[in-house]
Amino acid sequence: MVELKKLEQLDREQFIKDNQEAFNYGAMEEFGMRDDHFEENGQIISRETIEKSIDEGEAYRILHDGKPIGGVVIKVDGNRGDLSLIFVSPKAHSKGIGYAAWCEVEKLHPEVTVWETVTPYFEKRNIHFYVNRCGFHIVEFYNDHHPDPNEPEEYGAEKDEQSPDGMFRFEKRRK
Repeated sequence: MVELKKLEQLDREQFIKDNQEAFNYGAMEEFGMRDDHFEENGQIISRETIEKSIDEGEAYRILHDGKPIGGVVIKVDGNRGDLSLIFVSPKAHSKGIGYAAWCEVEKLHPEVTVWETVTPYFEKRNIHFYVNRCGFHIVEFYNDHHPDPNEPEEYGAEKDEQSPDGMFRFEKRRK
């Protein structure tokens, strides 16, 4: 059983640590100890990035059998939604928890007809999850030759260390 619970201030610090652990796991799985995609010292996703997402969106704990097992942060503006973050503890991967959590997100906001998210090119698990499990489509590939119009500096002189080789943008349109 999976449910979403609004993030409480008392759990914010653990939420950030759990998010960083999950993101680091994905990078280590792909690159091993040679990983150099860190946003900050030893972290694939920086505290600042996570805090900004929480502060600008709706943050929820993913609970499995009543215990925190991950988290999700979304932003909704009318009929458009942005999946800022979703993570599940590496100990609980491949058990359908992420997909069940995503279904709960969609139930929370039936008014959203277009969901959007991005992920680094190397996150094969994420790509599989978004496309094959959740029904998203890859609609754009941000890179040196096609920068994200919302963050063009990512690919200029201030190149993003997390995704120097690009990010996929996904959309899911409700029929």
